[in-house]
Amino acid sequence: MSCTCARRRMWMLKDNFWAFLLLFVAHYNVYALQDVTVDLFGAENYGTIAAFGDFYADKQTDIFIIRERSELVIFLADSKAPYFKPKVNITKDILPRDTVITSVVPGDYDGDSQMDVLLTTQIQSSKLTTVFIFWGNNQTLDMSGWIRLNKTFTDQPLVMDFNGDMIPDIFGVTNPLLTEVCYLTKRNPVWRNALSSSVNMRNPHSNAFIDVSKDFTADLFLTTEGPKFETWINKDGNFTKEDVMPADPPVKTVGQSSFADFDGDGFQDHLLPVCLDPDCQRSAIYLAKSGSKEWVPVLLDFQRKETVWSFVPVKPSQPSQPSQPMHFGDYNLDGFPDALVVLRNTSGSDTRAFLLENVPCNNASCHSVGRMFYIHWDQSDLGAIQNAVMATFFDIYEDGILDMLVLSKAEGKTDLIIHALKNNYEADAYFVKVMVLSGLCFNDCPDDVKPFGVNQPGPYVMYTTTDSNGDLKNASAGQLSQSAHSSLQLPYTVLGLGRSANFLDHLFVGIPRQPGVTEIRKKEWTAIIPNSQLIVIPFPHNQPRSWTAKLYLTPSNSVLLTAIVLIGVCVFILVIIGILHWQEKKADDREKRQEAHRFHFDAM
Repeated sequence: MSCTCARRRMWMLKDNFWAFLLLFVAHYNVYALQDVTVDLFGAENYGTIAAFGDFYADKQTDIFIIRERSELVIFLADSKAPYFKPKVNITKDILPRDTVITSVVPGDYDGDSQMDVLLTTQIQSSKLTTVFIFWGNNQTLDMSGWIRLNKTFTDQPLVMDFNGDMIPDIFGVTNPLLTEVCYLTKRNPVWRNALSSSVNMRNPHSNAFIDVSKDFTADLFLTTEGPKFETWINKDGNFTKEDVMPADPPVKTVGQSSFADFDGDGFQDHLLPVCLDPDCQRSAIYLAKSGSKEWVPVLLDFQRKETVWSFVPVKPSQPSQPSQPMHFGDYNLDGFPDALVVLRNTSGSDTRAFLLENVPCNNASCHSVGRMFYIHWDQSDLGAIQNAVMATFFDIYEDGILDMLVLSKAEGKTDLIIHALKNNYEADAYFVKVMVLSGLCFNDCPDDVKPFGVNQPGPYVMYTTTDSNGDLKNASAGQLSQSAHSSLQLPYTVLGLGRSANFLDHLFVGIPRQPGVTEIRKKEWTAIIPNSQLIVIPFPHNQPRSWTAKLYLTPSNSVLLTAIVLIGVCVFILVIIGILHWQEKKADDREKRQEAHRFHFDAM
């Protein structure tokens, strides 16, 4: 009896040891990053990352990089190292002299289902923004047929689908001060007054084309002077001003607004980085929910030991406000979006990139939301990059796990240095990756064009499912809701599912409505397999029942482990069968020898 108890205790100790080891490895891997810059770019890791998009229409995301402030290089994804190679260039000789490229927005501006490239530029002696558009032609750019818009903007415009025809339009304040939208009908600019009343837009703005009224139709969010916020709700395809979100910020010194489903309730929240004092020595992040007038702090503690960190001001000579937007992505696939930010040491000049993890709230200030940000100070690979300027998420290996790209400044160099960090997340969480196309064509695209390489602003995605505990779980995201001032949004959405391997009960996709269209244009899919990429083609636009979706599976670690275990068990069984067969054969040979040496009396 005592022997049995001792054996049982020994097995319990072994089980506890292995459980502890697995937990340790999982915890280590959750926050492990690997520098893969050389594998991705080789010696070409310099420039300013400006946008992402599938330029080559091969279902792999390419990277648009500005060099020397006046040249655009498109790095196409490749299957061999380096995995991103510079292929398409817009050189400084093509644009007018002294032109500086300030942003890049890929999209299908003429409706031919081929990716075009929009550049916002400034002449060095002017503060006005000039827009150039280069037309796509069979995975190339027409360098001779580009156009220059005949009006200038006071700031970088917002690229959005203003009239719901699934062709991107250009919205902004023109010179003289008019709020206008430009349609590129047959590649000719057509200007229209955008809103029923004038808007005094803030510069730099953080306008967004995102659903804030919970009807799967993208609305218009504007940042105005004051600072103030305005929401224009899309009602039957027309924008009407309504007080859906707080119009006044919590403090006067604010940064770039962002939108994310922060608390996993299926609806978009307004997240705002702020400076709590004129010199931006103290920072905070506030959140406002749709339909609420309350600002809730989700991060107030920026202190690490004796060092206080804060947001980086635009310029020391200008009124202090955070210079870069927060970039969101579900880093650990738990269904709650995390963030990457660049902070500065308030007692020095050092700037570093940090991961803000979305965790359950542990204080009274964020109790009404239930979630908060936690700064990971111990990210060795991320924190080792000195003089960081920008950090964003990017799915490098197209496996549904978001990796990181960080830009840093080197002394004596004009261009920024690009660092690529692979996210070695090994906890085997699940995800669904959704990309909504324009739906302008399907199998009958002109010139047999593949309709995959199109960045489409405005679609809205939401899922509902049941987690492993039987609780309802949901999350939502808007596709390409912002385009100006280094928003660096991906042309797809990655929604984490946590460790629940259940099928998605419901996946909803909605697109903007045209003026006069009263019915919401959305479709529901059921029983979506986890760890899959869904490419939605909303064709035709006004018939959601006819929309199609292409499903691509990405095997998870559990599938691979199951296969390995299955193969191992089969090999083990084969070895046992082989040993038994060998032993049986030896026994047969022994019996035959004994039979051969036996004396036969019958032969006498």
